[in-house]
Amino acid sequence: MKRTIIDLFEESVAKYGTKEFLLEKHNGKFEPTTYNDTKSRALKIGAGLTAIGIERGDRVSILAEGCNNWIISELGLLYAGAISVPLSIKLEESNDLLFRLKHSDAKLIFVSKHQLKKIRSIVADLADLKHIVVWGEVDGGLKEGEMSLESLEAMGEKYLVENKESFLAIGKSLENNDIATITYTSGTTADPKGVVLTHRNYTANVEQALSVVSIPPTWRTLIILPLDHCFAHVVGFYIMIACGASVATTEVGRTPMETLKNIPINIKEVRPHFLLSVPALAKNFRKSIETSIRKKGKTTERLFNLALRTSYAYQADGYSKGQGWRCLLKPAVALFDKVLYSKVREAFGGELQFFIGGGALLDSELQRFFYAVGIPMFQGYGLSEATPVISTNAPSKRNHRFGSSGRLVQPLEIKILDDEGRELPRGEKGEIVIKGENVMAGYWKNPESTADTVRDGWLYTGDMGYMSEDNFLYVLGRFKSLLISSDGEKYSPEGMEEAMVDKSPYIDQVIVYNNQNPYTIALIVASKERLNQLLDERNIKGDERYREAAKVIASEVAKYRSGGAFADEFPDRWVPAVIALANEPFTEQNGLVNSTMKVVRNKVEKHFAAAIEHAYTAEGKAIDNERNIAAIKQLLG
Repeated sequence: MKRTIIDLFEESVAKYGTKEFLLEKHNGKFEPTTYNDTKSRALKIGAGLTAIGIERGDRVSILAEGCNNWIISELGLLYAGAISVPLSIKLEESNDLLFRLKHSDAKLIFVSKHQLKKIRSIVADLADLKHIVVWGEVDGGLKEGEMSLESLEAMGEKYLVENKESFLAIGKSLENNDIATITYTSGTTADPKGVVLTHRNYTANVEQALSVVSIPPTWRTLIILPLDHCFAHVVGFYIMIACGASVATTEVGRTPMETLKNIPINIKEVRPHFLLSVPALAKNFRKSIETSIRKKGKTTERLFNLALRTSYAYQADGYSKGQGWRCLLKPAVALFDKVLYSKVREAFGGELQFFIGGGALLDSELQRFFYAVGIPMFQGYGLSEATPVISTNAPSKRNHRFGSSGRLVQPLEIKILDDEGRELPRGEKGEIVIKGENVMAGYWKNPESTADTVRDGWLYTGDMGYMSEDNFLYVLGRFKSLLISSDGEKYSPEGMEEAMVDKSPYIDQVIVYNNQNPYTIALIVASKERLNQLLDERNIKGDERYREAAKVIASEVAKYRSGGAFADEFPDRWVPAVIALANEPFTEQNGLVNSTMKVVRNKVEKHFAAAIEHAYTAEGKAIDNERNIAAIKQLLG
């Protein structure tokens, strides 16, 4: 069956034409754009592209913050038969941005006024780039080779007067296997790879995702994640298009920090029914909730903690919620919901039904927390090469279990393979390999990596996991992240890392490391704010302050060893025996966190190679060794 993104959009415009599709803040309030009006603008933009010489198959890039223009411009370039190359605004011009634009041979770029400076600084090195289309008024005006989006639309409107039929024929002539986007990976290795996704990759993944999650046409979402990733494409707006629902975008501030501060304000204004999230955002939301509870005083804080314990007992693993003796807790849970949790939900607009979590693995403790307050965060699993959704937990009964990555979307085939490529039975761990219409067409200009990753239609994910007897997928982490002991045994550390960060107020980031060594170590970024607060309360000053800080971190890790509060959560042999303290956090600025807010493990290991090496010396075993004390002193300030 032929079903391109244009087909999907046209179907919904025919069905929901006068209904609001996009919501964007102007003059202090969110104003709607209907499906009909979206199509009208998309056609003008697409026709404008055709008028200035963009042809079918040409690459057109987008570098901008999430907004109406982003979504409408991408629909427009697809109508023109072009291929979208969406780029993260977090990319720096000198290397990452220049590489992607040159590698994709982009002929035109849509760029916001906030990002224009980056393009101007590298345009001389971009021989293939013929046009720069700018969104918003620019101080000092536009330069040669630049045009406003309004000018492009005006050209398109004029072009459509005489060429409407021939232009519309371009979109209609698109086939399933035509390329829709080239989405670049974050580049944890030497060069990022361009994931080639076809029109059918996208529409198939929309259909697959809707086999697990249902979205009523009355629902709204607020996109708080970058639009350049295919997670935001599929679950953020293509699913919404398919269901006739509405999409709001976060109000763009003058700086990235200002945009971030707009998120909680916009959530209250839009009152979304669901949100896309990643673990880093989930943790920020939880901290915000807990901070607001603490501000209400000790009595409220104790009551909230009692409510959490009660809810945790009632919900069990989510799948077994309220079963057996737990049904006795239902009245207490309902009371706490009315007295406490309903107030928490008001901060999220009062309509929020759930989060869909993507990106890195989400700790089950974090899932329990949001489930308890009545806005479940359903862990999903996917990767760009799968467009991206492979599985997800979902609201419907028996379709979620904490710690799992949920049910497979349908239709989709899966195999779990051992190191020799043999298929393993349920319950046994191996590489996750999938097959379906959502599997990418390959990597742009990279046949070697394509052949290695997609074999006979099967996508080799590079992730380790297993299928349970009752059809839940458990993802344990990347094979490249595995700990390898001196005797060759392997273990995925990502669940442990998530748990340590989530359960300890004094640990902000952690990498657990073992590369065929006699013991495992943890490289830890301590929480500057929380540790300084604790040390002030204990009235500890001078150099003793830093030794005490190191001991606090050691005591947090010790909770996972035999006899500790969390002793049964992870195998004792893999719990870090030695701690190396980092002198700075992992950030995008130092290149240790990528544009999707994931810690880039191999870069962290390289950056802190000396600290890791020192942890395997006799002196390094002591938590208060000189290197650790110097590092914590520098971090705490």
